[in-house]
Amino acid sequence: MTTIKGVLAKFLLWLTALLPLAVNRALGSLLGRVNYRLNTQMRKVTEENLRLCFPDLDDSARRELACRSLIETGKTLTEAGAIWHRRYDWLQRRVLSVTGARFLRDAIALQRGVIVLVPHLGNWEVVGLHLSEYTAVTSLYQPPKLPLLEAVIRRGRQQCGATLVPTNRSGVSAVLKVLRRGGVTAILPDQVPDRSSGGEFAEFFGVPALTMTLVNNLLGRIGCRVLMAYAKRVPGGFDIVFQPAHEDIYSSDDCIALTGLNRSVEQCVREIPSQYQWEYKRFKKRPPNEPRLYRFKN
Repeated sequence: MTTIKGVLAKFLLWLTALLPLAVNRALGSLLGRVNYRLNTQMRKVTEENLRLCFPDLDDSARRELACRSLIETGKTLTEAGAIWHRRYDWLQRRVLSVTGARFLRDAIALQRGVIVLVPHLGNWEVVGLHLSEYTAVTSLYQPPKLPLLEAVIRRGRQQCGATLVPTNRSGVSAVLKVLRRGGVTAILPDQVPDRSSGGEFAEFFGVPALTMTLVNNLLGRIGCRVLMAYAKRVPGGFDIVFQPAHEDIYSSDDCIALTGLNRSVEQCVREIPSQYQWEYKRFKKRPPNEPRLYRFKN
């Protein structure tokens, strides 16, 4: 079954890569609307996360935001084929603006190492490729659940010279060496960390969320700078935004630093909340004695 799913996924990625961007996004929008109408688990998780993170929204506004979010997620899925299969110059022409690039250039010039945190907001694959216009980038990489997709993803992400390293001790060691040389690494900061990689609870939109300690550990060993980056989806392409992380992320107090990391992500998400990956079970790990979430049936 895994092989069949892999073959089908490869075919769909190839097919969507052939479509003009407007048609590609229209297909993604349709996928999102179908997910919403069928009341899938994606919709249920999205609405649960929005209930937790935006408690002041009334039911109507929450449903509207959930629908828009699923539409944007659908676009992210269909855009992946084009980003991974097409040449980078196709994507270059669709980066319509870049805000805050000076923050990245200034941080690189310090030669103290730069961590670029790229939340699951807008289309994060675009950011990974765009970073190559400033410097070489080393990123942690976890193979996909469908092995047949690995070659496609690796080729797409490395087409501009990025180096992918595994999400284990050897990969973290490689990232550490890059930062010590004054290089740049890109990290996705808003996933639930594996037990082996370490995590502590810190508030995310006021809700305790198991948060990676990797960034905090790297900062404790190297005095590098941290920036946020995301690619906002706009008509005809993408607007890329770079901005400094919240100052609390540099605190020597672990709790303050982790909260600063999550607050940095929050600041980005609040700019375009409909383009965040709300269907991800961000709060599936709970502090002791806290009730489980996402208890609905599939």
